[in-house]
Amino acid sequence: MEPRPEMAGNLLKTSSLSVRTKLLHQTGLSLYNTSHGFHEEDLKKKLQQFPGGSVDLQKEDNGIGILTLNNPSKMNAFSGVMMLQLLEKVIELENWTEGKGLIVRGAKNTFSSGSDLNAVKALATPEDGMTLCMFMQNTLTRLMRLPLISVALIQGRALGGGAEVTTACDFRLMTAGGEIRFVHREMGIVPSWGGGARLVELLGARQALKVLSGALPLDAARALSLGMVEEVLGASDEAGCLQEARAWLGQFTQGPPQVIRALKRSVSSGRELCLEEALQMEKELVGTVWGGPANREAIARKGKFNK
Repeated sequence: MEPRPEMAGNLLKTSSLSVRTKLLHQTGLSLYNTSHGFHEEDLKKKLQQFPGGSVDLQKEDNGIGILTLNNPSKMNAFSGVMMLQLLEKVIELENWTEGKGLIVRGAKNTFSSGSDLNAVKALATPEDGMTLCMFMQNTLTRLMRLPLISVALIQGRALGGGAEVTTACDFRLMTAGGEIRFVHREMGIVPSWGGGARLVELLGARQALKVLSGALPLDAARALSLGMVEEVLGASDEAGCLQEARAWLGQFTQGPPQVIRALKRSVSSGRELCLEEALQMEKELVGTVWGGPANREAIARKGKFNK
């Protein structure tokens, strides 16, 4: 007897998930709003005054997205407009139901040098800094929570805010000549896009403190030994690196979108929620795939093998 869809829906409605868990389950959730003193529209008007570059998104038929930071004349630094476009592209990815994976990269063999100094100089007060911090933390948290398996493709240098962006991805791949460096100490600040907290999760507190307080340049070998990156790529040219990244990501995105997306959501809940809440979330995710087309097909296939 096949499970009835309305039964799974009723179980979801009557679940005892906490408010926090339900919010995590939704797409489009931001960390900050007006209750935190964050007025997004006011900041957007300010950021619009600093044009330059673009954030480009290519969605491929195989369910892989390519997000490109494109401002090569400034080492792909984020202009104000690029910060706005990054949010727009994340929202587009939140609504891409056929998506399974995402590659985040920079144009012209460079990842990103962080914030464009023109915007930084204009947003010079502590209040401006905190508002921009809330905006970028909102955006990169939503990027991190996407039900897509994401990988940062680090060619050339990922500096400051660029280094922080890499930590919002599930994985990182690096070229032999690449470098990751959190230069915030040298700028008299701390990471403000969520990169400090995510770095602790990636490396542990001791190593994260060394990397941040020492402003340590992480070449490919050092990043690999610390566990910051998964692999060092063999290619060095733009096309070759992208091809390698596609192949690497492909081993984790085989299968129907609903299954890959549910797996990513399961891991996200395990990372962000307490055990009891994460277990409840897992139960809800089971209801979205158990008895579904992929599950029935796999059972039928196994049955044939067992005859």
